[in-house]
Amino acid sequence: MAEIIQRDGTWAFDGGTVRITPGLHRSVPLFRQTYGEVSVPLEAVAGIVFEPERKRGRLRLRLREGADPLLQATGGRLPEAADPYRLAVTADRCGVAEYVAEEIRRALLLDQVPQGPTETYLLPGPAVPVSVRSSDGTVSFDGTRVRIDWADTSHRDKRATGPRVIGVGDLTRVEWLPNSGAEDGFLRFVTREAAFSRLPPEKDPYALDLWGSARRDLLTALIATAVTARLPHPSTRTGDAYAGHGEADPGGGGGTGRRFTEVVRPSADRHDVLLRRLRELGELHRGGVLTDEEFARTKAAVLRGF
Repeated sequence: MAEIIQRDGTWAFDGGTVRITPGLHRSVPLFRQTYGEVSVPLEAVAGIVFEPERKRGRLRLRLREGADPLLQATGGRLPEAADPYRLAVTADRCGVAEYVAEEIRRALLLDQVPQGPTETYLLPGPAVPVSVRSSDGTVSFDGTRVRIDWADTSHRDKRATGPRVIGVGDLTRVEWLPNSGAEDGFLRFVTREAAFSRLPPEKDPYALDLWGSARRDLLTALIATAVTARLPHPSTRTGDAYAGHGEADPGGGGGTGRRFTEVVRPSADRHDVLLRRLRELGELHRGGVLTDEEFARTKAAVLRGF
């Protein structure tokens, strides 16, 4: 057993699994404490590095592309302190950190673990049901349906539609961006019919606009991850509902990841879907939800997509 205990958390490796437990200190981010313990099977690991610094060091675990729904959902955008695959190490424990890293590297070599992408998720993601209260409303997921209940501060057009319920079967992907400083974030649920709509998050009835407490709004990544874990794996989407384009996501603690751009397959009802989507956009424009500029831009995007 190779183990290192720090204020931010504990990493323990038993030869087959890296068990990562968040610390209980108040400096540990709320997201990290809520996400809880992560058990990473060795087959999901692509590598590990220890980065020594002047007065401390840092362990970084790199996972294989497609192994973890958390990394797939967040795309490397988690703040460093909230990333479970990074551990700050004090100067007096740097030797232990180097030992842990060497033991994991040795096991990877002996087991001949490949470093390439996986074809299935090797980590499960958060347990369901899960519910998060954000600045734009409360979003919950029971494993089959997403439900959004708007807050009193949500845009009036969102509140007018009432609670939004979306089945997993209607989703193609989840898009997530945390709010940071003066920049708002969002959690968007992309359905097949609305794949080319780009309403601003504050008006999009399928999106939560994240503008409040960054500490609490970060918890929406739990929902994004839980839903992503139950959508088709990225490796199955090429040539189906998705086509993979070789754009790497921003580098995070767990690896590169890959963005997949949705492509609607030709079908008999393709024309009907286009007309229905244009009618919906027209209604939003006439109702004042979309400005003239937003309507023209979104309509053009829909037409290009079809």
